[in-house]
Amino acid sequence: MTAEGEFSTPSDTEIQFVRAFAGDIAQLWAMWTQAEHLRQWWGPIGWTAPVCEVDFRPGGAWFYCMQDPGGNRYCGKMVYEEIDAPRRFTAKDVFTDEEGNVNTDMPEGHVSFTFAEADAITTVTSVSRYASKELRDRIIEMGVEAGLNQTLDRLANYLASLD
Repeated sequence: MTAEGEFSTPSDTEIQFVRAFAGDIAQLWAMWTQAEHLRQWWGPIGWTAPVCEVDFRPGGAWFYCMQDPGGNRYCGKMVYEEIDAPRRFTAKDVFTDEEGNVNTDMPEGHVSFTFAEADAITTVTSVSRYASKELRDRIIEMGVEAGLNQTLDRLANYLASLD
């Protein structure tokens, strides 16, 4: 199942992405919360995730570095806040260096992920909130829509490979 997600800006400070996947809610929850799965699909087409460490609990973090085909690494961290398995989790989303130190020159987001299942299709909705329209727009200008579409295509393909 490969299809474009629904990208929108519900407010001046938010980015929303909605995508439906073939699979039950438990399977999609695992894809987003377990390192062994995340490292298989996280990042745009042609990229890898050589660093992927998950401590999935409130106060824990997911630290990752994506690597492009040229060998350049781009790192980030999600610090988990609220977890309501398998329906929803929230996190602070930051850019980091390869050691996990926060890059304060880059926008910080607060993201929520919700999971809803109907008829063996699970819809994942992410909403990222930023402190200002300017910070939100900076993320959009970095190509978040295309990058997320490619990343979620990889997730759909990975899910299909597990059948």
